[in-house]
Amino acid sequence: MQTTRTVKIIGGGLAGCEAAYQLLKRGYAVEMFEMRPTTETGAHKTSSLAELVCSNSLKSVDPETASGLLKDELKQMDCLLLDLAYKAKVEAGGALAVDRQLFSRLIEDKLFSYNNFKLIRQEVKALPDEPTVICTGPLTSESLSKAFREKFGSGFYFFDAIAPIVSGIDMHHAFWGGRYGKGGDYLNLFMDKEEYLNFYRNLVTAETVKLKDFEGKEVFEGCMPIEVMAKRGEDAIRFGPLKPVGLSHPETGKKYYAIVQLRKENLKGDCFNMVGFQTNLTFKEQKRVFSLIPALHDAEFLRYGVMHKNTYINAPKILDKGFRLKGDTPVYIGGQLSGVEGYVESIMSGLIAAVNLHRELEGKEAIVPPYTTISGALCAHTTTATSNYQPMNANFGILPHIECKDKKNRKKEYYQRAMCDIMPFAECLNE
Repeated sequence: MQTTRTVKIIGGGLAGCEAAYQLLKRGYAVEMFEMRPTTETGAHKTSSLAELVCSNSLKSVDPETASGLLKDELKQMDCLLLDLAYKAKVEAGGALAVDRQLFSRLIEDKLFSYNNFKLIRQEVKALPDEPTVICTGPLTSESLSKAFREKFGSGFYFFDAIAPIVSGIDMHHAFWGGRYGKGGDYLNLFMDKEEYLNFYRNLVTAETVKLKDFEGKEVFEGCMPIEVMAKRGEDAIRFGPLKPVGLSHPETGKKYYAIVQLRKENLKGDCFNMVGFQTNLTFKEQKRVFSLIPALHDAEFLRYGVMHKNTYINAPKILDKGFRLKGDTPVYIGGQLSGVEGYVESIMSGLIAAVNLHRELEGKEAIVPPYTTISGALCAHTTTATSNYQPMNANFGILPHIECKDKKNRKKEYYQRAMCDIMPFAECLNE
């Protein structure tokens, strides 16, 4: 009688859960190690698998955006988490946002539906010597980080920030609507010039949390704290997350000096994420300063924003093709630990890492998506030598250039080329 082969997944985040599914459906027994709640991260709030720590948005679904293209590529590759994200969707205009709790529950239900899935609540402190996919993410424990440093040398890190979640909005100072009339899924909190300047002055002088070893240059640009951005100038955030462009009151037609947008956090629609309001202010100052926004004067803060250290490895030096860790043991790295940045990007890397672990165990060569796809370009990013390796999001700039004078048409051509090339690759995943 043939014995089912067991593989390990370290980390129960997005990449780890996708990797687990890809291996389970190929007939493996999966042992997933998740250290929460025994060992906390400082940013997670639950012990649920695939908890979304920062925003509840998986970004745009528009096929003419890099985020939308990446999602369409993953649909071709039988991506579990993307499918379940649509089932847990909350309205967010052109973005795919989810009810966090429902999303986690759907993923857990699917994984536990396999008899060969086992969840072990235990911290792994050493690099494994058996077939494994490591998906411990940017909040990798100090013990495992130390094991990486001892074997491969110094790693890298940057600081990331989380936005608050609020409820109890004063609708006399808010209206529903999307920019330029596209969708009506954002709640817009408006301010006149005097209200904005009062908010701004308090924001740039508010007390922040003192972070150990922190330097401003280590802030990841895509998650810039609102107060850091504000210190670049009085209008920096008004032309950023608070820009009033394309928004007017649906009843009066009035335009405003600045607008804060909120996105639904759950299906019920009674709690909201403050879009673009990642912050490192103290909890007391968040309550004081953000309550100066008229619609939030009596709001309840269900979760305050926090800032935390994110780790990632020097992937070009220590990873081979397909997210494989260099060495004799079949160990793969999935998720943001590898240097891909973003929810959907992490899911993609977990999928590719799991597929290649399977292929190695079957005696086959590693495969990655074509370089003309967002998935393939991100995979290439992790193995491309550079003196300043940085986390990378999905973006059209990483794709081979297409000569086209019309920028909008160029995006269409990027999409068409990528989808044409991803389909034969997706068929190979079933081999």
